[in-house]
Formats: sequence, C-alpha cells, structure tokens
Amino acid sequence: MAHHALTIPYSDDLLLSLKESPEEFEAEARLLLAVKLDELGRLTTGRAAELAGLRRVEFMFRLDHFGLSPIGVDPEELEQDLGNA
Repeated sequence: MAHHALTIPYSDDLLLSLKESPEEFEAEARLLLAVKLDELGRLTTGRAAELAGLRRVEFMFRLDHFGLSPIGVDPEELEQDLGNA
C-alpha cells in the first residue's frame, strides 16, 4: 500500500506562541485532523487512530478531551441516561 505525506509549512513563531516543539505540534495536528474526520463520520475510530499515530483504545479515550464520545453518543446524553438507570 502506498503512503502519502501532507506538508504544512509553519514558522518558529507559531511554535513559540504555542510553547510547543515541532514534534508536539505535529502530533497534535495529526490528532486534531483524526478527531475531526472521526467526528464527521468520514473515518472509523480505527482509521482515525492510525492517522493520529495512536492505538485505537488510546484514541477513543482522547475523544473525551474534545467532548466527543467513542460510541457516537454525546457525553452529556450518556451521563443523563446513566443517571436515569
């Protein structure tokens, strides 16, 4: 299978303002892209995890950080359902 690379130019000033190393910024950018594609239903959690460079379970746990549920249910809705059980 062929692999492709996406190149996004960014300056050292951006890294300074974010207080991140190039590695941290690039990992976060990959994660954010993967999360958004998962949220839009364009990728499965497995494929999104692969794009983010994470194991699927780790990716699913990280979705909570963005207010998303790995099971397709809004976190507040799930909490409400569990409270009514």
